[in-house]
Amino acid sequence: QVQLVESGGGWVQAGQSLRLSCAASGNIVTVYSMAWYRQPPGKQRELVATIMRPDHTNYADSVKGRFTISEDNAKNTVYLQMNSLKPEDTAVYYCAQTILTSGRGRAANYWGQGTQVTVSS
Repeated sequence: QVQLVESGGGWVQAGQSLRLSCAASGNIVTVYSMAWYRQPPGKQRELVATIMRPDHTNYADSVKGRFTISEDNAKNTVYLQMNSLKPEDTAVYYCAQTILTSGRGRAANYWGQGTQVTVSS
């Protein structure tokens, strides 16, 4: 089994920064990709950023230039550095990783539990 544990959410004022972390543990053979999603209040979940090894990244237009996704290969951990936060960034943020585990023939998608980010104006 694989577990993804997120941390780093919280409440900040507009213009401030937060850093989210998501660590994967379990019978991991290979992590193929990592991503951050978010779900604003009353809205659908949306993709924020992705990273595919070695360092290919993509961002939603709404966060380009403000958010940075990165990873620590050795720790199977993905980060989301969020700068210049805006009230519209308020959401529950979820990490997702595509992981091949021992005993399975192909990779599967795993999700974190979600962490709340609230940005006040």
